[in-house]
Amino acid sequence: MSFFDLTGKVAILTGSSRGIGRAIAEAYAAAGAQVVISSRKQSDCEEVAAAINARHGRNAAIAIAANISDKVALKAMVDETRRQWGQIDILVCNAASNPHYGSLASVTDEQFRKIFDNNVLSTLWLITMVSSEMINIKDGAIVVISSVGGLFGSDKLGAYNMSKAADLQLVRNLAVEFGPYNIRINAIAPGVIRTDFAKPLWEDAASESEVRNAAPLGRIGEPHEIAGTAILLASKGGSYITGQTIVIDGGTSIRSAK
Repeated sequence: MSFFDLTGKVAILTGSSRGIGRAIAEAYAAAGAQVVISSRKQSDCEEVAAAINARHGRNAAIAIAANISDKVALKAMVDETRRQWGQIDILVCNAASNPHYGSLASVTDEQFRKIFDNNVLSTLWLITMVSSEMINIKDGAIVVISSVGGLFGSDKLGAYNMSKAADLQLVRNLAVEFGPYNIRINAIAPGVIRTDFAKPLWEDAASESEVRNAAPLGRIGEPHEIAGTAILLASKGGSYITGQTIVIDGGTSIRSAK
């Protein structure tokens, strides 16, 4: 038995046209899964799906665009996945929004609602849409990409961090609800990873140096370094892990303040 083989599994991944989502999609396909590439733009999704299919020489990926803020579009994505591939075994909720960088006192109501709608409510929508099938077959794995920010305070990312903390509690609650049906749900909390989404935290030399110096490993993480844990949580290797948050931050969060 291979602990990390995903052959025969179908996985939906939001925000998978770039960054962490794309790295996980590529890793899942390499492990044998069929993956649904989803983000806001169909053309971006098709480009990634084509690259994955060319690499593996099989129908390993399909592209179905959906904006996480649009419940109807998410439902259409789920329905189309079932129409084409008949099942959904794995869900990775990776897409997120952060329209505000600054203090909580300066966040507008519209920005605050968008952060929580996109980062928490849409995650619950999508999980609910796929979990009915998982409950019926008594099997499934769900991975929520949260953030190490959900464990700490911030004077610049307060609203975003609050939403990511809510994701961690969502995972714990649903692990209790889904456990009797053999559905596992866990969160990954990345630190600073070299993605466009996290660019404000590493794009200039001073910011990157600060991040590197804070990490015991002495560097910024790369998207593919999240993918291995995502495979663990979706595979037999992680069959007794549920309701947990796995921090991947190069050790930054365990270092005491100087």
